[in-house]
Amino acid sequence: MAVRLDHGDEGLGEIHEINVTPFIDVILVLLIIFMIAAPLATVDVSVDLPSANAEKTPRPDQPLFLTLKADLSLALNNDTVARSSLTTALDGATAGDRQQRVFLRADKTVPYGELMTLMNELRSGGYLHVALVGLEADAAPSR
Repeated sequence: MAVRLDHGDEGLGEIHEINVTPFIDVILVLLIIFMIAAPLATVDVSVDLPSANAEKTPRPDQPLFLTLKADLSLALNNDTVARSSLTTALDGATAGDRQQRVFLRADKTVPYGELMTLMNELRSGGYLHVALVGLEADAAPSR
């Protein structure tokens, strides 16, 4: 509330106007904060995923490795497998146990879409327990 000091008047009258200067100051400070914080919120991502430093988990005695090679061919353990007979080969290797974990490894040059297609084929075959295999690294670079 502001008071007008007018010496020609006997009574002091109130001014019915809002002082917007503090409001503008706050808006400008917020604008500067967002101008500084917005570029920090965007991330330029360069991805090189093949190595990981996750805590080692014990492997089963007879792990089941499914390998996607650079030429997009498949190998179940050490035997080459056609994509059309993948579920049949997995059923034979696991004796029909679809709860057994399948260790999936892929070459570094394999496109991500091909890896996802293979994982979808595993899911449609009933193999939901899939572990991705990567190189073990001592320490991950900080970003």
